[in-house]
Amino acid sequence: MNVGDLRARVGDLRQLAGVRRITLDDGVEHGVRALAFSNGGGLDFWALVDRSLDIGPLWWRGVPVAWQSMAGFRNPALHDAEEDGGRGYSRTSSGFLVTCGLDHIRQPIPGHPLHGRLPFTPARLIASGEDWDRGEPVLFCEGEVMQFRFGGEALRLRRRIEVPVGGRVLRIRDTVQNLGNEDVAQASLYHFNFGYPAIAPGATVTLGAAPLLEIKALPDPAVPSESISYPADVVPRAVCRLATPIAGGRMLDIAVSFATDTLPHLQLWHDLRPHACVLAIEPCTSAKVDGAEKVLRPGEARRYEVDVRFEDSDGASF
Repeated sequence: MNVGDLRARVGDLRQLAGVRRITLDDGVEHGVRALAFSNGGGLDFWALVDRSLDIGPLWWRGVPVAWQSMAGFRNPALHDAEEDGGRGYSRTSSGFLVTCGLDHIRQPIPGHPLHGRLPFTPARLIASGEDWDRGEPVLFCEGEVMQFRFGGEALRLRRRIEVPVGGRVLRIRDTVQNLGNEDVAQASLYHFNFGYPAIAPGATVTLGAAPLLEIKALPDPAVPSESISYPADVVPRAVCRLATPIAGGRMLDIAVSFATDTLPHLQLWHDLRPHACVLAIEPCTSAKVDGAEKVLRPGEARRYEVDVRFEDSDGASF
């Protein structure tokens, strides 16, 4: 059905799909601005404006996909990246996507906290809403986040999140630009976090055709928490797939695909202990061991492309 026919059948197209601005108003989440996406095809999520325009809860056809920690989606005013010996990230991390960087990822080192200073930084919202008048109607938002220190780094992340109306893919298009006067070793890691029931016994993770992980039990305190990185740049666009049996005999099949010219590695992390039960698929700029980041020169920009597609085991939407 074309858009003209849809318009004739409703008073407001947001009855079918839309983006609404909301503000969380309880506990440590008080005051957090968010955008509630509902695409009319079963893909619903919150883009958290005050948390780096990352993604909090996400549902596919009513199935909760995103992992959520006991921290909830706490206000960034309560966040201190430097506490706990530079591990403050662990007190605030929660949600489907946390973007890490922009000049450091992974464990804290002198001068850099765990996963850098970008996470949980409020974004400046530039635009959001519905575009029904293009060939493929979409919901979208655009914003930017600054990581800046006078006399130090000046890195700007510009992000566009887009989902087709009625579709099954979430697109993230990021541009990181060095607005400073010095070269910067620029680092990015996309921390996609999956929780129960999107992970369950029988769930498997593959990179291309290569098997990486199978979950035998959940929770499983016997499995150590670990992260391993893999080279992904043997193809121009890598695909990491999570396939999980869910209720009703269906398979939840989620594919994270990314352009490997700027994200040449994939990191996989999991913690299957009780009250954790999280699996993270993490496209990133460097290897975990002895990884080196590419320099971004003054004025230069780097573009990142990541898609998350929701399918069943036959490759069709539910």
